[in-house]
Amino acid sequence: MLKAEWTRYRLDFKFEAITSRDRLRSKDTYYIRLSRPDAPLAQGLGEAGLFRGLSIDDRPGYEKKLAEVCADPERYIENPGLLREWPSIAMGLESARLDLEGGGRRILFDTPWSRGDSTLKINGLIWMGDYETMLGRLREKMSLGFSCIKVKIGGIDFGRELKLLSLLREATPGVELRLDANGAFSPAEALGKLEQLARYDIHSIEQPIRQGQWAEMARICRESPIAVALDEELIALTDREERQRMLEIVRPSYIILKPTLTGGFKASEEWIALGRETGAEWWATSALESNIGLNAISQWAASLRPTLPQGLGTGQLYHNNIPSPLRLERENLSYNPHQEWQIPELNWH
Repeated sequence: MLKAEWTRYRLDFKFEAITSRDRLRSKDTYYIRLSRPDAPLAQGLGEAGLFRGLSIDDRPGYEKKLAEVCADPERYIENPGLLREWPSIAMGLESARLDLEGGGRRILFDTPWSRGDSTLKINGLIWMGDYETMLGRLREKMSLGFSCIKVKIGGIDFGRELKLLSLLREATPGVELRLDANGAFSPAEALGKLEQLARYDIHSIEQPIRQGQWAEMARICRESPIAVALDEELIALTDREERQRMLEIVRPSYIILKPTLTGGFKASEEWIALGRETGAEWWATSALESNIGLNAISQWAASLRPTLPQGLGTGQLYHNNIPSPLRLERENLSYNPHQEWQIPELNWH
């Protein structure tokens, strides 16, 4: 019989991170710890990285549900559909189970990457901010030699965003340039803005309009001069048939998988299989997890042998992140299996 415990941990940002919804200075995350009474020293650790304002399980009763799951973890492991409406908890429990099955060493997937024999290429991320702040971050990523840069847009004047993209394209004509609009455009203005953005040889743009507008998004996907990727569109869809119907209607070029928001690895692999049926490629992105969650997502992504750069660079955001064997050198994320994790003392429930 498994024993499960949970705890909450506050992560503090190194700088004020701005999303399309909020200004972030800190973030609470939750950990699930699994063990067996006959081998208590082997402890599986998973992160239930609740994303305030975006996760569908950001609602009253979250900690109560977490305690309920930890009171009977085997019930939820054997019946994962019970956590369909609680995707971050599903992700935390699945990660903790995989870690425990691997001996509690934070090795969830035995791959060349987790053995330290390969790297994952990631995109350089430019967070939203004022013009000067974004310009500084842009120059930093350019100096590091990233071959793929993702810029979050929609937070400042559109003309100034075009200027930033022009500077980037002039300085690095060969870089792969991804954009993330986080639903900032209205359906009426989206195609006009996409036409202007296309001048800068854009690889793709995530979520140009808000989620839930399938007919409008389908029209944009058909007519856009830039390949469209879906991100937030995936989060609220928990039923397989509903997921399939959305993809058949919208037909995006790419889907962006955030396992914490889509219900874990098995649920994300369902998205990959469904996307394949409509011609959509994918890449994985972290969703402000600590190194516990980032490690799990990176190991999962590496197990699928991706060909596209992944969005897994958010481990650098926190000044009190959990020290880990994860290493980021320019655009290459790697894992050193010979380095110890430094898990702090936590108040488990």
